[in-house]
Amino acid sequence: MVYNSSMNFFQRLKQKIWRLFYPIFPQIEHRLLFLHEKKRQKYRVGWLAPHHTVAGMKKHLAKEWGFGNHFVAWEDSDQILSWRKLTSFNEQYHLRLYSDGEIRGHYEYTPEAAPIRHLMSTMQKAKTHDFLNFLGTFVTTKKHLSKVKPDMTVNQDSEVTFE
Repeated sequence: MVYNSSMNFFQRLKQKIWRLFYPIFPQIEHRLLFLHEKKRQKYRVGWLAPHHTVAGMKKHLAKEWGFGNHFVAWEDSDQILSWRKLTSFNEQYHLRLYSDGEIRGHYEYTPEAAPIRHLMSTMQKAKTHDFLNFLGTFVTTKKHLSKVKPDMTVNQDSEVTFE
């Protein structure tokens, strides 16, 4: 993460605390999964379009829109991708891709800025039009089921920066 002059003192402090927390978060999350409902998140966007790949979608989202890894998130049982696009320290777009090709996404508080409000899904919104714009030809709104496998060729651990 990169500091930005528009971040206030408390935001920079929270960010420093989260930098310490990031390496151990996956272990904590797996121990707390019993608190998370195993069903998929709300707000369907569509499905991965035929003839497109996870690798291509990831490359497009990262290069064109600034999406990147979002490992500070609950993991749904059949998701293969969880990425986010920060709009500020406080808010983000969160996109998930599932093994059958379904794509879901929402707009919400970041866990770094508002952990409790994030956990409680306060202010979570669909913003489907934005996701359709981000995904472009990589998404279809017609149901198209497929067996999608995780892409291991593109670094999923890329850092996301605050604009």
